[in-house]
Amino acid sequence: MRTTSPPREQQLLAAARDGDQDAFGRLVEPHRAQLLAHCYRMLGSLHDAEDALQDALLRAWRKLGGFEGRSSYATWLYRIATNACIDAIARRPKRVLPLDYGREPGGTQTDVGEPLSESVWIEPYPDDALGVPDGYAAPAARYEQREAVELAFVAALQHLPANQRAVLILREVLGFSAREVAESLETTVASVNSALQRARRTVGDRLPERSQQATLRSLGDDRVRELVAAYVDAWAKGDVDALRTLLAEDAVFSMPPWASWWRGRETLAAFAKEAVEYCAEARAVPTHANGQPAIAYYSLDADTETYRATAIDVLTFEGDQIKEITAFVTPEAFGRFGLPPVLD
Repeated sequence: MRTTSPPREQQLLAAARDGDQDAFGRLVEPHRAQLLAHCYRMLGSLHDAEDALQDALLRAWRKLGGFEGRSSYATWLYRIATNACIDAIARRPKRVLPLDYGREPGGTQTDVGEPLSESVWIEPYPDDALGVPDGYAAPAARYEQREAVELAFVAALQHLPANQRAVLILREVLGFSAREVAESLETTVASVNSALQRARRTVGDRLPERSQQATLRSLGDDRVRELVAAYVDAWAKGDVDALRTLLAEDAVFSMPPWASWWRGRETLAAFAKEAVEYCAEARAVPTHANGQPAIAYYSLDADTETYRATAIDVLTFEGDQIKEITAFVTPEAFGRFGLPPVLD
């Protein structure tokens, strides 16, 4: 990470220290999108990430007089945001996907009971919110920026203690040095290196052999669009056989906030046979979430004859087959994806 501030940043810092909130806003703005993504990786929830970022910026404004410039302003902001996230983690349960909630996979029934009301689920993250191109945040980073918001990666992070989570993200996603991380977490370089080794083992055990970014690049944009279109078409036509051919043998389907989930091509096909009538009436809008292809679904409201936001299906591929479908039934998330709540 850069350790000195450029002249323009120094001018804005001086003005902000004198109470100029506009100058402070201009200091923060170039880093806001990446700070939000950092908070999301830490917390697994866009809603929680937005709250943590607001908390961090308030802390930064209040502590601005104590910024001595020994590191870059961006490094200082990440330090504050990381600690705001650690505080948030201590106040609430970790976020998970249904596969990690502790239940066994379900059968072919479509009656899944009631959704869980507590906030325990990982939330989808809109690609546009990343605010960065593909690639790495710094030469020392191990994970690409989009790779580090993939569902599997974010889910694996949530199994780490807060400090290990922070160490792994700061070191291997953002490319901070061990010394910078130690200063941020008020610990030693030896402790940082030890935490990093433990975090690597835990995350490595939970990640697939190949990231979604590598898989999607191997398929190419045209093939990915073709597969997504075929998935949408299969549901729209109620064509269970077509859907079956798209699925990996051990494909998984889940739909937070319900804890139920299903595994296996034939199980999913049988489940789909029961659900296609409802899904065939829906309207689909392609989008992207967590660095992966996604489809926003709108369901018909017979009373108003409009289509209302219902779910965002995030697709995970294994080769050219769909390995996982995570249907986030969270209509309130549509606005964050720049999608309207209702279609005529």
